[in-house]
Parts: sequence; C-alpha cells; structure tokens
Amino acid sequence: MYKTRFLAEWEPQGGILMALPDTFTDWEYMLIEVLDCYARIISAMTSEGVRVVLLCASRERAVELLGSIVEQPLVTLVEAEYNDTWTRDYGPLAVERAGRNRALDFGFNGWGLKFASDRDNLVNLHLRDKFIILPAQYRNERDFTLEGGSVETDGRGTILTTTRCLTSPNRNGGKSIAQLNEILHDRLGASHVLWLNYGALEGDDTDSHIDTLARMAPGDTIIFTGCRNVDDPHFEQLLTMRAELTLFRTPSGDPYNLVELPLPDPIYDSDGCRLPATYANYLVTDRVIFMPTYAQPANDTLACQTIRIAFPDHKVVPVDCRALICQHGSLHCATMQLHAGFFNDAIGE
Repeated sequence: MYKTRFLAEWEPQGGILMALPDTFTDWEYMLIEVLDCYARIISAMTSEGVRVVLLCASRERAVELLGSIVEQPLVTLVEAEYNDTWTRDYGPLAVERAGRNRALDFGFNGWGLKFASDRDNLVNLHLRDKFIILPAQYRNERDFTLEGGSVETDGRGTILTTTRCLTSPNRNGGKSIAQLNEILHDRLGASHVLWLNYGALEGDDTDSHIDTLARMAPGDTIIFTGCRNVDDPHFEQLLTMRAELTLFRTPSGDPYNLVELPLPDPIYDSDGCRLPATYANYLVTDRVIFMPTYAQPANDTLACQTIRIAFPDHKVVPVDCRALICQHGSLHCATMQLHAGFFNDAIGE
C-alpha cells in the first residue's frame, strides 16, 4: 500500500481554476460589478506569472464579458457547464501517491443540498476529458462529499477542519468524527486531524468552512480570524475558537504558532444582513499570496502585513473583493489551485 500525502496549497502549481460569472449564475443581478472583480483577480495573477484556467460558456462569451484580459497567453479558456463560480469547493484536491501527484474528484452537493450542483459536480470529469487534468492522474472519489474550502493541510499529514461542516448530515449522512478520521486517512493520508468546534461568521452558508476561519502555514503555524471588539456578535465565538487553537498540538506534542488576522469591519447587504467578510480567505501559490481586501485601509493593510509573518518569502498582492462578498464568498472560494504533476502543462505551449 502506497502512502498518500495531501498536498499543501503552497506547493508547486500549474494553474488556478476559476469560473466566469455569467447571466446563468447567481451573479446576474450584479454582473458588471463582479466581472470587474474577476478582471482584477485575473490581472493580478497573470501579472505575477500565474496561469488562470477559466471555465466559461464559450470562448466568444468570455471575450465579450472580459475582453482582452482573457486573450493573453496565461489565460486558458475551457468551455464548460457549471452552476456556480465557487471552484474551491468542486475543483480537484491534490495528493501525492506512489511518487506522483493525483487529482482527487470528490462529490459536491451544493454545500449540503442548499443549492443546485449537478453541473458543478461534473466539472472535474470535464477537465479530465479535456486533458486539463491528465487522465492517468485523475481519481474518482465521488462517493464521498468533500469541499475544498472545508479542509486545510500542512502537507505533512495534518488536516485542520470544522465539526460543523464535515459532520453535517446533509453531506455524508452525519458520520461520526471517528468515521471521518478514518476516511480522511484513507483518502487524503491524514495522520493527525484537528477539529474546530467553534467559530462561525454571520452570513456564512457553508456551515463554517475552515478557509473562513483558520489556515495552515509552514513551520507548524496556524493563521486565524480574530475579533478584538467585545461588542461584535462574533467576539465570543472567535474568542472560544482561539482558545481551542491554543490547545491544539502538533504530532510531536508542541503547540502551534498562532498568527491572528483582523476581522473586517461589518459589511452588510441591501437587506441589512451581515456578510461573511474575512481575511482568512486568501489564496497561496508557491511564490505569491493573493489577499482579499474590502476598502478598509487600516484593516486591509494590517491583514497584508500580518500574513507576511507566516510567509516571509512570499509576495503579498491585495485584491479588492467587495463584490465577491455579496454572494457570501471571497478570493479563496473563487479559486482552486491545480497542482503540478496532474495539471497538463502542455496547454500553455
């Protein structure tokens, strides 16, 4: 039996998977605003030499919506059908097995049957059939529902996740933590699973995805969302989550190095409901971190400075993501890294 290792986000990548907002998605009511945001994200990535693999209804439609941004060499357009644009949760997860990287295609059911997902659930098969994912490295794991935003790893056998999400009865029948530990070991090679029981953001419809709350970084480090305002409704939950994090131990028994990100000032939708803005929803590549910002200069600057503590050798590129938060997600949710080894490098030639 070959050992399996869940790859960390900062390991070498071939490209970043995104899906273009269009009138058939939930973005129709604010399409211009969100397309401006996608243009900023794509421009930021390609300026740093990062390839973007962009799902779209058609090449012509992509050019119509985003113009010359999608006609540059570092953007690969893939015609596909999809329900939603949150590729983080239906894109492939990467493991190393038998000395080669594999793309694992887990089941996706619209965050616990909340939203339509029939097309999203077929995207990885489509990427395989289009040779974006090398067919020999594709692995079908669709009998188990697992969203990319719900699991974090250090690339060394540790997984960080939340009980509220993974034990949800609408995902895998409400399996116990013991059962889930076994599945995470078998599928992702997890030898050490850290379960957060607290931490939730108002407006979050993912059942507390870990990528809104806490992220793993090199050097036994966990970056987490904090709250210093005692009058904020999040204060008690995030303070208790912080206490949980202080009790976590590495496989060798040492405490983790904890780095606290600020909580953005409240952002509300047109109905007065708070949106789940978080700086923890950043994207890491092997050289650059793309950090969501929310037009809050003091908080935005502090978040960018803070992330450098955990990633001192990475460049930090801020991207205004106020449009994304209107549909309850942010930069990490809208992107999924396609790791080197199963990504077809020939598409860029």
